[in-house]
Amino acid sequence: MNDLFDVSGKIALVTGSARGIGLTLARGLAQAGCKVVINDRAKTRQNQTVSHFHKEGFIAFGSEFDVTNEEQVNEHINSIEKEIGPISILVNNAGIQIRSPLEDFKLHDWQKIMNVNLTGAFIVSKAVAKYMIKRKTGKIINICSIQSELARPTIAPYTASKGGLKNLTKGMATDWGKYNIQSNGIAPGYFKTDMTKALYEDEKFDKWLRSRTPSNRWGEPEELIGTLIFLSSHASDYVNGQTIYVDGGMLACV
Repeated sequence: MNDLFDVSGKIALVTGSARGIGLTLARGLAQAGCKVVINDRAKTRQNQTVSHFHKEGFIAFGSEFDVTNEEQVNEHINSIEKEIGPISILVNNAGIQIRSPLEDFKLHDWQKIMNVNLTGAFIVSKAVAKYMIKRKTGKIINICSIQSELARPTIAPYTASKGGLKNLTKGMATDWGKYNIQSNGIAPGYFKTDMTKALYEDEKFDKWLRSRTPSNRWGEPEELIGTLIFLSSHASDYVNGQTIYVDGGMLACV
């Protein structure tokens, strides 16, 4: 049974992994025995994270690239494959949020959200899949959101980007499944992170969230790791094109 969930020795690239949920996911993979590639646009933050991982006894590397820059992405993916080894697991986690009423939303902010949250996942996945296709094996995990299904005021573009990412996941599974590549999504509900700090510190929103969620609490980022390991391992070899909602039951009720 343990062999089903064994990911030890595999190389995992997690985009946007120097902080937030991405950092938690990278650490979870490292704890499971993966060699983890930390990615961030800020070199100092990335290097600090790699250093912390080394001190914790993990095997970690850094790869500084912007997921929206195809030339950079291709260069760094090629470098990882040649200098570190084959990428077995790709986690597309890099994402941003900008809040504003939709009628006031600036076009450049819309484009920024789409470029990072959706186009970035396409660019990185395409670069990594080129190698996975040759090897006829690979796991791609897209970090979607409960907003792949639900909207809230002031985040319509984010909702659109995460809904697109959910369907891009289906497209990846459709095109790449024949190469033994499984592409799936993890969609967190409301978790306590830097991105949601303003929300969980808002007494009114916190009360609403707890009453709306059957589990009656916020999620902790570490609670995403189990689903991540499942989707990264042989246990999910016949799971493809799916999005798993880790949301405390929010989508199950009205």
